[in-house]
Amino acid sequence: MPQNFRQSEILTLARDRGKVVVEELADHFGVTLQTIRRDLTELAEAGKLTRVYGGAILSSGVVNIGYEQRRDLHSAEKERIGRLCASHIPDNASLFLNIGTTTEAVARALLSHDNLMVVTNNLNVANIMAQNPSAEVVVAGGVLRRTDAALVGDMTMEVVRQFKVDFAVIGSSALDEDGDLLDFDVREVRVSQAILAQARRRFLVADRSKFHRSAPVRIASLAEVDIFFTDAPPPVSVKDKCADWETEISIAP
Repeated sequence: MPQNFRQSEILTLARDRGKVVVEELADHFGVTLQTIRRDLTELAEAGKLTRVYGGAILSSGVVNIGYEQRRDLHSAEKERIGRLCASHIPDNASLFLNIGTTTEAVARALLSHDNLMVVTNNLNVANIMAQNPSAEVVVAGGVLRRTDAALVGDMTMEVVRQFKVDFAVIGSSALDEDGDLLDFDVREVRVSQAILAQARRRFLVADRSKFHRSAPVRIASLAEVDIFFTDAPPPVSVKDKCADWETEISIAP
């Protein structure tokens, strides 16, 4: 297959799956691993894909990857991040959990905790936490975003503002070199900002893929976060800023 047609089909597969893997592409096209790596490098240099370990993902700008595809990306890393974050939350605590596949991993890691109050605008998180018989689950109502079972909008913010909790656990779609947390939906961002404002301690959970992505709407700065839980060291510029801001970076083993 000519290179330009192969790269076009790789982009189509990436749009469908969210991520493409070198070995799978080599089998699909009947070419060598090196050929696929070269294709992915050229597509990344053209700004069409972002290289990640073992393959590539769509380069984001103004449209996010589909929720089911995001859930499958770096799932093992998200579970480790979730367990690490949950280890910093004691029993008998109150917390916010917002939208995101990594906050869902935190919820799963909290199932053995006792006597939690969990406020969330994520129906997936609510369903997970419902399995913990000692947890009180409060769902912040609002407009349902069917693509990811999120609740957003003014009503959601009004519910959030009724609480003052011990911990806020939020995710983000991207993290830039200025240390800014970024996302795609301004309604979701406003809810995240309200969540941060109503918590005594603020945690960010985000895997390494967020270091290489972009999104158009700013949530907050890492300066406003107490602990950043991730699975790999962030870029040096971000590490330096976190040191200045006294934001702890905690890397999941």
